[in-house]
Amino acid sequence: MPTLTNILQQRTALSFDQREWLHMLTGDWQMLADILFADLLLVTATVDGPVIAAQARPATATTLFETDSVGEVAERSYLPGIDAALTSGEVVTWGDDEVETTFIPVRYRGHYIAVVVAINALFPDRVLSHAQQNYDAIAQALARMISTGEFPYAEAPSGYRHGTPRVSDGVIHLNEDGVVIFASPNAISHFRRIGVDVPLHDRVLAELLTEKIDDYSSVDESLPVVLMGRAAWMAEVEAHSVTVSMRAVPLRNGGERLGAMLLCRDVSELRRQEKELITKDATIREIHHRVKNNLQTVSALLRLQSRRASTEETRIALATAQRRVATIALVHQQLSQTINEVVDFDELFIPVLKMAVDIAVNDVEVTSSFTGSFGLIRAEEAAALSVVLNEIISNAVEHGLVGGGHVSVDALRDGNELTVTVSDDGVGIGDSGPGSGLGTQIVKTMVSSELHGRIDWEPGEPSGTVVTITMAMKP
Repeated sequence: MPTLTNILQQRTALSFDQREWLHMLTGDWQMLADILFADLLLVTATVDGPVIAAQARPATATTLFETDSVGEVAERSYLPGIDAALTSGEVVTWGDDEVETTFIPVRYRGHYIAVVVAINALFPDRVLSHAQQNYDAIAQALARMISTGEFPYAEAPSGYRHGTPRVSDGVIHLNEDGVVIFASPNAISHFRRIGVDVPLHDRVLAELLTEKIDDYSSVDESLPVVLMGRAAWMAEVEAHSVTVSMRAVPLRNGGERLGAMLLCRDVSELRRQEKELITKDATIREIHHRVKNNLQTVSALLRLQSRRASTEETRIALATAQRRVATIALVHQQLSQTINEVVDFDELFIPVLKMAVDIAVNDVEVTSSFTGSFGLIRAEEAAALSVVLNEIISNAVEHGLVGGGHVSVDALRDGNELTVTVSDDGVGIGDSGPGSGLGTQIVKTMVSSELHGRIDWEPGEPSGTVVTITMAMKP
């Protein structure tokens, strides 16, 4: 399917900066479609002729286009208007009793690089209201700014927060002094909810809001600039448990300020939900932190109990259980430091490897190495995989490297496929294969039931053992 990026890169001779300007324009032209009550088509010259590179439908009126026209050659009926707009550098409007078409040349650094075609249906019996007059004045100013290269705003925020207001949410038209010329019913309602219960018309909006908000209200530092319409920026004000988001769209003509359009929206429910999510994330991290602390306590108790064990067999069993609990605690420690239910297993595995190698006794030197990358792994799989690797490496050190040696771990991640190879240069497993102890049973059970993978033991070359685990990770 053709996209704006593909069309601009593959079918036009526009420079990188010119393409970026068109991306900025289409990223912020929904408000133009809404204020014009019109469908918008971005037409640019290509090797195939004038082609529609992007399209927008109004949220304030019924669209005249049932299907997308992106990638298609512009209709022949548009060509005279396009040529007239590019030749004159002015906004050109043609129409009849049913449909009005406006051609807006897009200027960038002295060059006209495209044309915005706005098509809207006319209703002859509609009475021109005060609201419509203000919408038309704002739309004409925005169209003229596109033709002079003053819109879109390079200084505008690169990413808008969830809940950015649109024309249908509420519109206030300000003059160059920040005085309200017009306020839509929705906008009046938003300001009334935060305590501004007096008429907005012919009043300086910034002064009105300053008088009404109390010391306990939460406001952005940029709020005065936004309320005066002096910069293309956003701000929020919170009062009486109501949060209103506002976005200023300055209107200019050749650098001279004409006023601004202020879009506003009640985002109280959105911000409440965001706060709940933040609280939930903090609670989840706290739970992981407490689980980690509890597991570390259990590990410490097992370690103390093993030291007081009366037999060597009991001491070894308790020490092994302590190491398994400590391994799971490492997973929860990682999870307590992130808001996601995934862990960077490479960071987690280093202490697991060190813990397993450190069980070597009698001054035997055992070295280790790790290559490759595990990548990000979900919490439930990380706990199982860490226990499995701890068992395999501990077994290699305890039984295969009784006289010292080296154990290496290699992780190969290809999408959701993970292959882990653990090899040592010890005595090897012999012809009988892996043992039948509790550690081996734990490994086999976890690999098959929790990791949904396969594990194989093979003799190493020229000595030692190679253990290979293959599994499909959850996306």
